[in-house]
Amino acid sequence: MAALDGKKILVIATNYGVEQDEIVVPTEQLRERGATVTVAAKESGPIQTLVGDKDPGKSVDSDTTLDGVSAGDFDALVVPGGTINADTIRQEPTAIDLVRAFVEAGKPIAAICHGPWTLVEAGVLPGRTITSFPSLQTDVRNAGAEWVDQEVQVDETGSTIITSRNPGDLPAFVDAIQAALA
Repeated sequence: MAALDGKKILVIATNYGVEQDEIVVPTEQLRERGATVTVAAKESGPIQTLVGDKDPGKSVDSDTTLDGVSAGDFDALVVPGGTINADTIRQEPTAIDLVRAFVEAGKPIAAICHGPWTLVEAGVLPGRTITSFPSLQTDVRNAGAEWVDQEVQVDETGSTIITSRNPGDLPAFVDAIQAALA
């Protein structure tokens, strides 16, 4: 029996600009650990990833759209980064509503790199401690949270929020997601 058998995880993204490893690695590793992972994009169709925000990466198939999912159907939410992806998805009311719904339901949210911009936009950070790509620290502090510089930060003030800084932190990030669902 795999560690995450029976767990359902939602990954949300736009269709362009997601940092390749921040969507590919968690999706693959969480599936290998037994989770059912659904990738929801803004629009149906493929997601064009980027490497380092500039070089074309792999194309990732989406399973559904943001409008086609509900927080009630999942155990956790993953928000990958990529500057373009994160800046675009934080302007999507459906994505922000999903973040708020996961927090209100007490379900874990994991956001990496620039992904925490969605948490800033959703207004779910006051009183929390998180990490992110370093350029977000002012935004995080202005949103009422403490920013720390470490590979993974798990804040359990109410619902669980797991954050990491960059693709180099992915092993700790994925392990923290698994631990939150165990």
